Amino acid sequence: MKKLALDGADLRILAAVQSHGQLSKTKLAELVNLSPTPCWERLTKLKAAGYIIGYRGDIALSKLCDFTMVVVTISLGSHRKADFERFEAQIYAMDEIIDCVATGGGMDYVLKVLAPNLVAFQNVLDRLFSVGVDVDRYMTYIATRQIKSSVPNLTTLVTR
Repeated sequence: MKKLALDGADLRILAAVQSHGQLSKTKLAELVNLSPTPCWERLTKLKAAGYIIGYRGDIALSKLCDFTMVVVTISLGSHRKADFERFEAQIYAMDEIIDCVATGGGMDYVLKVLAPNLVAFQNVLDRLFSVGVDVDRYMTYIATRQIKSSVPNLTTLVTR
């Protein structure tokens, strides 16, 4: 699909959806200072163009249960495409891995893992490393508290 040329109103719509999730036509229009019908038409175009990929609620996990968060850095021993693909397929298959980025430099991946306890976390690593990919080294970092978790400020990020 053709890429849309986004203007300030489009960015305000995206920021409102990012902050508040699904909104009524009236509430969204109010937040972005547009009349409801044109605002909704813009939202529909943004969705169709793939700018909005989903909606979710942020849950206060610590109110639901105790858990351990661990940040893991991983460097693979071999850098063949098939190894990356197999390893990444395993990452996708594991619900405990909630975040993963591929990196350049000293490590190949940085993961964020949530598990009920350290024994369960070790089981996650055992399953992750069982896919037959050579892991050269890994480091684990137990998270003691979450300092910041946020969505990007679209106005600051998007440059013209």
